[in-house]
Amino acid sequence: MREFSTYPPTLDGNNPELKRQEIRDYFHKTFDLFEKIFELLKEDEVFYKKSEPTRHPMIFYFGHTATFFINKLILMKIIKERINPNFESIFAVGVDEMAWDDLSLRNNKWPKVSEVREYRDRVRALVDALISNMPLTLPITWESDMWIVLMGIEHERIHIETSLVLHRQMPIEFVKKVKEFIICDEAGEAPQNEMLTIPLSQVRLGKEKNHNLYGWDNEYGNYEEAVQEFKASKYLVSNGEFMEFVESGGYENQEFWDDEGRKFLDIRKAKHPPFWILEEDRFKYRTLHSLIDMPQNWPVDVNALEAEAFCRFKSKKEGVTYSLPSEAEFRAIYEFAELLDLPNFDDKTANLNFARYFSACPVDKFCFNGICDVVGNVWQWSRTPIFGFDGFEIHEAYDDFSLPTFDNKHAIIKGSSWASSGNPIMKHARYAFRKHFYQNAGFRYVISNTKVTNVSDIYESDALVSQYCEFQYGDEHFGVKNFAVESAKIVSEFVQKKTKALDLGCATGRGTFELAKSFDEVEGIDFSARFIGVGVKLKGEGYIAFHSKEEGDLVLDKRVTIEELGYEKLKERVSFWQGDACNLKPNFTGYDAIMATNLIDRLYQPRLFLETIDERLNKGGILVITSPYTWQESSTKKEFWLGGYKDEHGNEVKTIESLKTILGKKFEFMHLQDLKFVIKESARKYQYSVAEVSVWRKK
Repeated sequence: MREFSTYPPTLDGNNPELKRQEIRDYFHKTFDLFEKIFELLKEDEVFYKKSEPTRHPMIFYFGHTATFFINKLILMKIIKERINPNFESIFAVGVDEMAWDDLSLRNNKWPKVSEVREYRDRVRALVDALISNMPLTLPITWESDMWIVLMGIEHERIHIETSLVLHRQMPIEFVKKVKEFIICDEAGEAPQNEMLTIPLSQVRLGKEKNHNLYGWDNEYGNYEEAVQEFKASKYLVSNGEFMEFVESGGYENQEFWDDEGRKFLDIRKAKHPPFWILEEDRFKYRTLHSLIDMPQNWPVDVNALEAEAFCRFKSKKEGVTYSLPSEAEFRAIYEFAELLDLPNFDDKTANLNFARYFSACPVDKFCFNGICDVVGNVWQWSRTPIFGFDGFEIHEAYDDFSLPTFDNKHAIIKGSSWASSGNPIMKHARYAFRKHFYQNAGFRYVISNTKVTNVSDIYESDALVSQYCEFQYGDEHFGVKNFAVESAKIVSEFVQKKTKALDLGCATGRGTFELAKSFDEVEGIDFSARFIGVGVKLKGEGYIAFHSKEEGDLVLDKRVTIEELGYEKLKERVSFWQGDACNLKPNFTGYDAIMATNLIDRLYQPRLFLETIDERLNKGGILVITSPYTWQESSTKKEFWLGGYKDEHGNEVKTIESLKTILGKKFEFMHLQDLKFVIKESARKYQYSVAEVSVWRKK
């Protein structure tokens, strides 16, 4: 098993070439292991099956991690050319059941497995060459090109684990045994659980930017809490301990489930944990590739809703209030166990990092200072919804990793599992999933008086998104009308057939709703999940809340409802998707109008966008482009600018002339006008801009 065990490289050191080789080895081991776990699928046809209704077929995940490398390297301008634009579109987004995940991929045709394997080989070669040749100075920081490579590696490490969960959920007739994936053969009766006292402690969460291990953005910052003395179960809840809940009718008793839990039961019709298989009135246990006799002393695999229901059941039975631990309480347990973090932690002392098994093992096998499985075996659900620590910053390469989960719907899991490696086994790792999701996750319970409060609206903690909320949904300033509203009016004036429209670069979605006043169906697409989350929230929850900056740290709290905007009857006409305007999925087509507001001067390859946008429009369809033409190298490399420079002959190049040259081949130029807009930065500072609006009809 040690062949699969590896630690992530540190970010510091004195020898860049030695570090380069260390990263290269880590990359290839990760790539190899990811491909190895797909050997569990019996044949190529299984790649096109779903093991879980809310997820894609497995072919998506097989391609997804490779396209992640390319999409991030393109975004950060480390490479200029794509390998396969189609793959890098259809495999790009759709892994966490967000409202904008296109789980149906409506008109997409999945490629052959052999084609994806060949694509992965090409990505491997490209990344290997980058690691070998890109400039490298130590320490590696957020700003380093090598950070993006490490991001891709750690992203694939995450998907090694999540793919193993999906393989385990695949009907057993579609999987096969892989001899290297050893299943634990130790099983017996469940130990009697007991409560241990965790003393009062001052817990500090979050890490500094100069930490010597890779981290995701939500790990950085500061959070302190005085954790009062509490009691925690010595063992994770075992299959044997959970059996009483099942046999007592816990899944049928509504009082043990909250509203979300009852909805889960109604949809899934669950009667027991997902990896318990009932055969002839006896439960068997599903491993990666086989059914075995129920290991009573292994940890139970459940989602957060099932874990919470068990705690309510146990509380009623014993007259004591049990709950899941908070994130801060988990850290108190971690410190009580006197654990060392990577690279000083010895993975042979726990069931993680594939150091022992490709399965769980007995809950009393690995203990630390008297408490067992503080790390490893299975993840542990907490009662804390994930949030950003003080000082939280978004990494521009992956702005939708954390923020979309700051919604009070994603519960933190802690401690890692047998299938965790890389970043997930680090002390500071913070991962969160919706409560009905299954991972390699179980739980321990605590007796605690500490309350966990919900986090605020994510847009209140995101200054840029709040600024755009104010721009699109806030007050008008200096007599300048709402830009999104006025842009949508221009589109409607020029379109005859008004069946379907696209709001491309929709930001927080105001223009999408406005277009729905005229069109039967409107799709809003933006590169940033942070932005489209606003439109999704307005449609789904009927309101948005955000900060409007006044002065320094002083803000106005604002709340806008769908009724106030007059959109309550339009919401079924709109939908929001995450997408790349330069490489849209093939199903985004058949539009009568496309509105691209203040977009082209923010694209990494605007010419590519212009040369392919006609494919999305019906014949005679209208394209409306607005832009103040503020070209800058932070968004677009100068070689790709459409205007704002002098050519080799010293002639000034203006964007509108480039638009006419590029679009003139397939479009008829219809109209040109100016449209003002104002963006509030604070109560006494505003951006006053003038966009040029050009209207084009597809020939």
